[in-house]
Amino acid sequence: MGKRGGGKRGGVRWRGGKGPRTERPQRADYEEPVKTNARFEQYYNQLGILEDVEKEDFWATLRRELPNSFRFTGSKGHAIPVQRILSERYIPEIESIEYNGVAVEAPTPIPWFPHQLAWQMTTPKNVVRRFAPFKSFQQFLVSETCAGNISRQEIVSMIPPLLMDITSGMVVLDLCAAPGSKTAQLIEMVHGGEEARIRKVIHDTQRNSQRGVSPEGEVINEQIEEETEQGDWSDQGRSTGLVVANDVDYKRAHMLIHQTKRLNSPNLVVTNHDATMYPSIKLPSGNRLDEKPVQNRYLKFDRVLADVPCSGDGTSRKNANVWRDWLPGNAIGLFPTQVRILVRALQMTKAGGRVIYSTCSMNPVENEAVVAAAVERCGGPSKVHILDCKDQLPGLVRKPGLNRWNVMDKNGSIYDAWEQVQDDPGKLVQGMFPSNESLPLDRCIRVYPHLQDTGGFFIAVLEKLTEIRAKPESESQRIEPKTSIIAAVDEINARPTNGSIVATKIEALDEIAPPQAGENAESLTAAGRQNQEIAPNNEPVSPRKHELDDKADTYMSTKRLKTRDEVDEAAPRGEEDREVHWPPPPGAQLDISRPEAADLPEPEPADKTAVATSNGPLTQTSEAYKGKRNAGQQPFEEPFKYLATDHPDLQAIYDFYNLSPQFPRDRFMVRNATGNPVKSIYYTSALARDVLTANEATGLKFVHCGVKMFVKQDVQKENTCRWRIQTDGLPVLEAWVGEERVVQLWKKSTLKKLLVEMFPKVTGDGWRDLDEIGERVREIDLGCCVLRVEKGTGEDAFSERFVLPLWRSLHSLNLMLPKEDRKAMLLRLYNEIVPLQDNSKARFEKKKDAPNGDAQNTSSDVDGEENGGVKLDKATMDDAPDAKLDDTPDVGNDLQVVMDATNDGEEDIVEAVS
Repeated sequence: MGKRGGGKRGGVRWRGGKGPRTERPQRADYEEPVKTNARFEQYYNQLGILEDVEKEDFWATLRRELPNSFRFTGSKGHAIPVQRILSERYIPEIESIEYNGVAVEAPTPIPWFPHQLAWQMTTPKNVVRRFAPFKSFQQFLVSETCAGNISRQEIVSMIPPLLMDITSGMVVLDLCAAPGSKTAQLIEMVHGGEEARIRKVIHDTQRNSQRGVSPEGEVINEQIEEETEQGDWSDQGRSTGLVVANDVDYKRAHMLIHQTKRLNSPNLVVTNHDATMYPSIKLPSGNRLDEKPVQNRYLKFDRVLADVPCSGDGTSRKNANVWRDWLPGNAIGLFPTQVRILVRALQMTKAGGRVIYSTCSMNPVENEAVVAAAVERCGGPSKVHILDCKDQLPGLVRKPGLNRWNVMDKNGSIYDAWEQVQDDPGKLVQGMFPSNESLPLDRCIRVYPHLQDTGGFFIAVLEKLTEIRAKPESESQRIEPKTSIIAAVDEINARPTNGSIVATKIEALDEIAPPQAGENAESLTAAGRQNQEIAPNNEPVSPRKHELDDKADTYMSTKRLKTRDEVDEAAPRGEEDREVHWPPPPGAQLDISRPEAADLPEPEPADKTAVATSNGPLTQTSEAYKGKRNAGQQPFEEPFKYLATDHPDLQAIYDFYNLSPQFPRDRFMVRNATGNPVKSIYYTSALARDVLTANEATGLKFVHCGVKMFVKQDVQKENTCRWRIQTDGLPVLEAWVGEERVVQLWKKSTLKKLLVEMFPKVTGDGWRDLDEIGERVREIDLGCCVLRVEKGTGEDAFSERFVLPLWRSLHSLNLMLPKEDRKAMLLRLYNEIVPLQDNSKARFEKKKDAPNGDAQNTSSDVDGEENGGVKLDKATMDDAPDAKLDDTPDVGNDLQVVMDATNDGEEDIVEAVS
């Protein structure tokens, strides 16, 4: 990946394309958006959700900008130490500031978020710009965000995962996952306590073999005590759970991958399907307790998050266009899709499992009405229970859900009951109105902006009590799909027409698919209207800005889908999930053994390039798939192929790193049609492997799974392993690497030298400058090794244990970290911003100036020996992090977390060693 924003002016980089230097375009005068909308205000003022004394505060808050908020990411053992740096180093400095005789309000932790790992800041920009402590705070935020330790996320967006009650080992589905901030929370919860459990397993193993035990930090020790009593120990402490994250939009699915990448989870699978008819996920054949084989087994989920597409009027503080675009028809058009998604979520949940339904809308048509309609379709309160969560998240100010509400149609007329409109309902359906059943909708949670200076949000927590039989949609609620273009063309061509007279063909088309009234701009959702607009010519919009705008917009497109009558009855064990949606997702080639394909003829291979794989069904080669991609169909994704445990490349890795036999060897895979490791080897959890292998060639669209564990490198010695441990996979693997490939470091001063100096020399007397690790790195064999930074006591010691990737070459040593990670660690550990030194460049220049006889060997010596013995290309070197994306667009110019940070670290490593 190249550097972003290559344009410069006057030696200062600014956003823009690469090329000749040009003057920066003049900015147009900024016009404050008009934050009024008569129907918007009329509807919520009369709805009865607010007391009269609250209304003024409610609307005033909606018109203010949203405060900055962010969250510390990763495991507790990693996130809490970073959070302590904020609270102990930067907050006291800010609290000492006074402005106009009044103490400045410092960033504060969100009271209801566990362990103070989420914070918000409301300090005005004019105050921020005046004082140096805010500059230091900003540098910390930028640095840790680029390193992936902080993620910007709107406060209310953090609520739904916290109400799911997820424990390690659970199987979780996020149906509408992009852009991925909530998915990241789910991943952290599924891996909860894993780090501590693995450390305990390692400690026990070391004690049994009478080897020394590395001391742990305070956070890990506390977790070990907790996990000893209630942890998941079935897989040597590794999490056995799974997160399946889905999004209907392919590009947004990749945004989701980007958001979750830094969590390095082998327990994540990303799919690309329509949530209203998400396909059943097949599991490998197994045995019942009576040892009879079970052929058709399908995955059921312990928890499902349905954060559905909505009109997004609760986001008006960060998306000012809501004020202009709000129409009552937005919610009405989305209601059927939202109900279908929630019903599908309940179908795929285990009995006793939990579904969380949430929107960033305040409209009861999208909230309470959807919950009531879905519960009614699934059998009522005896089958699906609305949980009361008032005792959870103490400190969160909330309002109860509504039991009574009214509905505004697209013309602005307001109706209290279905009986008032049933003679001429238009697009209104009965399910949008309150029912007469005693459903405790007041147990739902409503969060209004003025309560805690947030956005608006709605959450309902549903428990599935038993297996359900979902009722078909009533005729009044069913929305038929429009006639497809292909079907219309085929029908027109099949009819006799008078030659090629256009009018005759138009009449035939009108007969097949009559024009629909009212399909104009007014019926579009807010996002639909915004997506049709063209950026004004007076302000250039960079690709990065487009990316952020796409992230910030709420996904609100409405699917007009016809669903087959769904049946979800209690079934024999292993066959519970036989509910069917019809037609299947576009482009899905269903496996003939799946319940969805029970009445279909046996499918034929898609083309003659289909080949038989070692593990069963026919699959297509990469060339065949690429042909489809070029034809404009489903984007090409390389297949997932698992390696045999005795594969020669894996055997070389086991031997070189002396991997513990306790580390599983049947979970390594590659992503290519041949099934051979070419550049990278990935690692997944056992359940993720079962899902991928059982659903190969079944039509499920997997776009991501696994952590990149090893990357192939060029080396200069035959006995050196060509597979180096990738930074992504190091946290997963490091505990199981043999001591032969481990270098222990205790002193802060030594690590600082390695962070500041790239490629310090080891040969000659160079090793003496590396203090306690010098003799060890001089003697260790060439290749990749693990730098284990140990906890100690004293001023020059570390308070927490952590690991880093290290490469030993013939003459030098190098931490395999990009510049951003180096700078972030220097600021975090030493509170210093230090210029980095690249020793390889000086040696390269020295050799370049040498006599001709010596200069002939410059390339091989510097590239291979002097610079780490690693040759990287830009396609394989991806240790450098990208800036994180989140649910919140940029707010302000001073303390915003910089989203377009350049990726200098990646390219600098490439330039130095390639």
